[in-house]
Amino acid sequence: QVHLVESGGGLVQPGGSLRLSCAASGNIFSIGAVAWYRQAPGKERELVAEITSAGSTNYVDSVKGRFTISRDNAGNTMYLQMNSLKPEDTAVYYCNAKSYYYNYWGQGTQVTVSS
Repeated sequence: QVHLVESGGGLVQPGGSLRLSCAASGNIFSIGAVAWYRQAPGKERELVAEITSAGSTNYVDSVKGRFTISRDNAGNTMYLQMNSLKPEDTAVYYCNAKSYYYNYWGQGTQVTVSS
């Protein structure tokens, strides 16, 4: 019923920046937890960044200081600002909204970091 759609991915050189967006069909991001995951070829999907249901933010060690997760006041859109990108950041990035009652996923957007 609730659909999430990622955008903003693409090809960027090492050291560059991208901002990913995730648009929801409702204000689903205003409640529960929101997160960004990524999956590289041959690897398991990993949690990159999250805003917990209590409002705190957490990041995987490999992106701390480089990535920032956020959401707008209306709760319709969430973002992942990615700076100082590295080739190892190359992956498909997925947005996620989760609560006790639901677990919604987007279809993913490709991020490729290469010279």
